[in-house]
Amino acid sequence: MTTAVPIKLAVISAGLGQPSSTRLLADRLAEAVRQNLAGRDREVSTQVVELRELAHPIADNLVTGFAPSPLRAAVAAVTGADAVIAVTPVFSASYSGLFKSFLDVIANTALTGMPVLVAATGGTARHSLVLDHALRPLFSYLRAVVVPTGVYAATEDWGTAGTPDQSSLPARIARAAGELADLVDGRPARDRSAGGAASAGEFLPFEQQLAALRPQE
Repeated sequence: MTTAVPIKLAVISAGLGQPSSTRLLADRLAEAVRQNLAGRDREVSTQVVELRELAHPIADNLVTGFAPSPLRAAVAAVTGADAVIAVTPVFSASYSGLFKSFLDVIANTALTGMPVLVAATGGTARHSLVLDHALRPLFSYLRAVVVPTGVYAATEDWGTAGTPDQSSLPARIARAAGELADLVDGRPARDRSAGGAASAGEFLPFEQQLAALRPQE
């Protein structure tokens, strides 16, 4: 019988299409984490943040400094989680602008100590380096704890009807999910009062975003 407090898992999906291979990969990863933790008698509460639905609120926040309520709720879900799965399509050899813009409205200390699994989707395997040259440095800058295995899924990794084919994708999903589960299993809830971490739902004020662009003397 499960008695521990459920683990809060936030899943960021930055896919633009509908259906989206990015969302498909995000769902596969979240289910793999859930199954792994279920095997340890741990319950998982999952909340998906679909950035496609937040494109206008994100843009409004960046230009006005005011966050509409759907965006505030999404940020609270991410910063208040025990772990995050972040999945983006590859655009111009990096993460999407929508993905980066969402992270830009979160205070840069709000993910301190957060276990994060990074993943990406693209047309060909040659874009897989995005995991290490773009996503991992981004979350390291935000002081998150990124699991060793990132997951990249190219078009060739998927079979018909959105099911994994005989590629290594299922094994990579399972390995990354296990690493994230290892990080969160048995850990106390994150203390956002320590180390300068921001409280759930805290945003980087617009004037601070502008100040960060000014050259330092």
